[in-house]
Amino acid sequence: MNLLEINDLASGYEGVQILWGVNLRLEKGKLTTLVGSNGVGKTTLLSTAMGLLRPWQGNVTFAGQDVTHLSAHARAQAGMVLVPEGRQLFTEMTVYENLEMGAFSRRSQATFKQNLEKVFDLFPRLKERFRQKAGTLSGGEQQMVAVARGLMAEPEVLILDELSLWLSPLLALTLFESLTRLKKTGLTMLLVEQNVSMALAVSDYAYVLAEGRVHLEGPARDLLKNDEVRRTYLGI
Repeated sequence: MNLLEINDLASGYEGVQILWGVNLRLEKGKLTTLVGSNGVGKTTLLSTAMGLLRPWQGNVTFAGQDVTHLSAHARAQAGMVLVPEGRQLFTEMTVYENLEMGAFSRRSQATFKQNLEKVFDLFPRLKERFRQKAGTLSGGEQQMVAVARGLMAEPEVLILDELSLWLSPLLALTLFESLTRLKKTGLTMLLVEQNVSMALAVSDYAYVLAEGRVHLEGPARDLLKNDEVRRTYLGI
């Protein structure tokens, strides 16, 4: 069953077309990754899927409902939650307060304490620093807060934009391991990532975006062995 479907999507900015007939499916309970070089349309695709940018053609369906014309807020309330590139934390607020901001839906407010324990179990370091201002944390810890804040919303689908950006390889590995744990809970996820090798290693299915179009798609393990992917994105 597909939880999220993007069909024949075209979009762009100020008359400049960026996406050309993109089709993408997120199977329920699976981790799907979208990879590609800078400037190929990954951010435009996310912005359109989340309701931040109006599509020129095509549609977006979520849990069987057409959400193409819903606002970003309505999509978030429905369970589509974005962990944005750059984290976008409230740096003068504590870790705990940032996590409170994530519990914006009625459903997540009712289960706040249980969800808090879950994210602290996933990221024990945050429990140690929950009274600390987010702006004083390391880059890796801030990314943990961003992911944890997304989880506090009890998402149906969690969309992660450039999870490993600006992180050391060790911290990136820690965060990718957390995705593996989340996948075991049955959470549906879309990972948009430049670290192709790590992304493909933890994902079930993958799409390669090039020049605003889906250039390749298939099981992530197969793409990891694909000669073109290895040559273009892994330097092998």
